[in-house]
Amino acid sequence: MFAASVVPQERRILTAIPGPRSQQLMARKKSVVADGVATALPIFAASAGGGILEDVDGNRLIDLGSGLGVTVVGNAAEAVVRRLSAQATRFTHTAFSVTPYEGYIEVCEALAELTPGDHAKKSALFNSGAEAVENAVKIARAYTKRQAVVVFDHGYHGRTNLTMALTAKNMPYKHGFGPFAPEVYRVPVAYGYRWPTGAENAGPEAAAQAIDQISKQVGAENVAAIIIEPVLGEGGVIEPAKGFLPAIRQFAADNGIVFVADEIQSGFCRTGQWFACEDEGIVPDLITTAKGIAGGLPLAAVTGCAEIMDAAHAGGLGGTYGGNPVACAGALGAIETMKEFDLNARAKRIEAIMKARLGAMAEKFDIIGDVRGRGAMIAIELVKDRATKEPNPEGASALAAACHQKGALVLVTGTYGNVLRLLPPLVIGEDLLNEGLDVLHEALDGHV
Repeated sequence: MFAASVVPQERRILTAIPGPRSQQLMARKKSVVADGVATALPIFAASAGGGILEDVDGNRLIDLGSGLGVTVVGNAAEAVVRRLSAQATRFTHTAFSVTPYEGYIEVCEALAELTPGDHAKKSALFNSGAEAVENAVKIARAYTKRQAVVVFDHGYHGRTNLTMALTAKNMPYKHGFGPFAPEVYRVPVAYGYRWPTGAENAGPEAAAQAIDQISKQVGAENVAAIIIEPVLGEGGVIEPAKGFLPAIRQFAADNGIVFVADEIQSGFCRTGQWFACEDEGIVPDLITTAKGIAGGLPLAAVTGCAEIMDAAHAGGLGGTYGGNPVACAGALGAIETMKEFDLNARAKRIEAIMKARLGAMAEKFDIIGDVRGRGAMIAIELVKDRATKEPNPEGASALAAACHQKGALVLVTGTYGNVLRLLPPLVIGEDLLNEGLDVLHEALDGHV
């Protein structure tokens, strides 16, 4: 179905994890790389493609993490490599703000086509998700002439000073790095699994609470932007309960507030739709993208209503590397791949496989409190007791470590550090995906 990968699509464990060569490189890392730059799995990559990551010791791990959700189209996808290679031979940089180039415009045209809504849209390109979110705030403030920004419990938006303020979780993202940017206000989100009166009530009750807090504590007339991830990734792959997003979006529209969908992790086919906000028909004023946009190259975007996007003065948006020509070429290759192989349908197929397998595991292992997510953005929340739902971060860490030793790369996430997140590349073979889930089942068998 997909172009053949140069990396054999087979799990193979030749050494302990990490192996001797990775251990040598980790010692070199320790001597020259700041300790604050941590790694989830101390192996060093040698090559990757399809659903496999091969390390410098020759071990091949099943990739259920996609480099934090980035390699939607797989590593070194043919169209990505073809386009970026051709661009790199022509020129690698001019700065769009100095001497522009067509690739930047082509990416913006694609974003106007693919993002929700049929209104006139414009985009600005940046380097990272945090940079995109920060610029969305700038644009919203310029447009509304207001200052306050509303975000949500369990949300993650980046590591810059402003986006740390927007992010909910203290450790490791914010601890010791303050003071943070002012005029940021946090309100409840409809976390169905942990909503006190039950998941069936979470949508309307959380929306009512959030709107009440905004109205009374901030004042709707002071709010420039409401920013939310349609699926909250770092917070634990939380799908806001049905009805929550439409209510918040309507409140924003009724009060002249710019509604920003942060689709940095959930966008570009990851959830089985081009963008996760489409699930409930949400058309945001602005949408931020990164991660899956460019097949692994650093690129991000803010896309939205042309009138809002044009609120910033000339020269107010940009940056030396924003919309780099090679990264733009990679984005066009990634989008080509998504369309050619219908990766939205592929994500839905991956969801069906993972939810069936994980659901069966939840019936067997009481440590699994919840199975959730959409498309190829699926998670299990681990608890110490299903009745109390006490988070089990120790179990999550142990389970991830066991999977790594057996050759499956998985990610631990969540506000409480108790969620195992599965973000496979959408081009992973079904046999390999099932084998990765077999590894998870074996790890649960041995550690629960």
